[in-house]
Amino acid sequence: MDLLKVLNTINDFVWGPPLLVLLVGTGILLTVRLKLIQVLKLPRAAKLIFKAENKGSGDINSFAALCTALAATVGTGNIVGVATAIGTGGPGALFWMWIAAFFGMATKYAEGVLAIKYRTVDANGQISGGPMYYIEKGLGRKFKPLAIFFAVSGILVALLGIGTFSQVNSISTSINMVAGIDVYVGNIIVSMLDQLHILSGAREWIATNGFPVISMVVAILVAIIVFGGIKSISKVSEKVVPVMAIVYIVLSGIILGVNYQSILPALGEVFTGAFSGRAAVGGFLGATMAKAIQKGIARGVFSNESGLGSAPIAAAAAKTEWPAEQGLISMTGTFIDTIIICTLTGLTILVTGTWCQEGIEGAAVTQAAFLQVFPKIGSILITICLTLFAFTTILGWCYYGERCLEYLAGVKGINIYRWVFIGMLAISGFLKLQEIWALADIVNGLMAFPNLIGLIGLSGVVVTETRLYMEHLKKQEIKESQSKVA
Repeated sequence: MDLLKVLNTINDFVWGPPLLVLLVGTGILLTVRLKLIQVLKLPRAAKLIFKAENKGSGDINSFAALCTALAATVGTGNIVGVATAIGTGGPGALFWMWIAAFFGMATKYAEGVLAIKYRTVDANGQISGGPMYYIEKGLGRKFKPLAIFFAVSGILVALLGIGTFSQVNSISTSINMVAGIDVYVGNIIVSMLDQLHILSGAREWIATNGFPVISMVVAILVAIIVFGGIKSISKVSEKVVPVMAIVYIVLSGIILGVNYQSILPALGEVFTGAFSGRAAVGGFLGATMAKAIQKGIARGVFSNESGLGSAPIAAAAAKTEWPAEQGLISMTGTFIDTIIICTLTGLTILVTGTWCQEGIEGAAVTQAAFLQVFPKIGSILITICLTLFAFTTILGWCYYGERCLEYLAGVKGINIYRWVFIGMLAISGFLKLQEIWALADIVNGLMAFPNLIGLIGLSGVVVTETRLYMEHLKKQEIKESQSKVA
């Protein structure tokens, strides 16, 4: 039996129409019940990013919580995932990414509200929250098996996929394409082994694959940061995430500026392709409208993680006394991740025409677009962006897995978990197992089911908390206006 084939079949089922319909359907339900909150309250949400009161209990301020969540969501999916979606589903896939993001903003808002509403404090005095807590405390003890299922899935995703192997692989591949560090170090080690006449098996492997020094360096850097807990992770995220996002936005903006005449035609292809489905290779026969919808929504959700339940784990640590306030701030994460960054990636590869070049895929498509405008340093620029995106994703997911473990086993296993996580990073460069990545995709998708059940079941609580916050804001406005008159 071909294990990879079996896992891919399961993966296609998990990320198939049932989950995508549930994800978007939950977003539509919340959008209706919250009366288009993602549109009407977006200006306030953007203002709160920098001007939240930060008066409540919590480990970090609201901006740090947002940056920690963005650290995990703004990752290789914004560069690789968008290119893959458009390459498979055509330009129309970008339109369906927007649709997923629009309704996903309401979902992310609800996640942020419930994260604060049902958070708790662990034995070390740190804040713990997320789907496992609002499922158990909100829906009731009889739903605890669902909460446990989410927590176990979260740990597996952190250790086996999004948090480790796939990110380290992206970092190693991008850096080695430019500098060839692993191969260079590997040649030195092979030479030493030849002189010592030992480890013939290891010699052959290193001679073929190089020595994964990059993964070990990543493991060391992560170890320095994560043992400081959420405060240490958030401090790094606060500094790195805004810088990497701004740099990528500026670089993409320059590419679009150079190709400004192609922007409107590219947008035309996005809207027409959304309902006809044109693939990169094979013209209109290569993809269907269904493929554009599936790839666009799946990659959009995979990128911004709305509905998967990961972001509320970070949101729970925010200092705030109003759940709805953090909900609004969390909502901006989906806007930044997909509406801004993924859109820039999509338009960049569309206006440069690299999306339909045969023989390249994934990161190479985006890299080719950068090389057209930055011929000498394009590869270096995209490597820096990919490395920063992937590194911050590792930090965010280390924290997510830690909180999931704390829910299951308490604080005693946290340091053991951190060492295991770092060990997985270190050995990532030695592993080329597609089976592991396929398994990680499956477990990542499985996280969504218990979370979405929790969101639907607690949607009434979200509406109530929203009303209370809006009434608070009205009273605040009245007081401010009266003080001005006085």
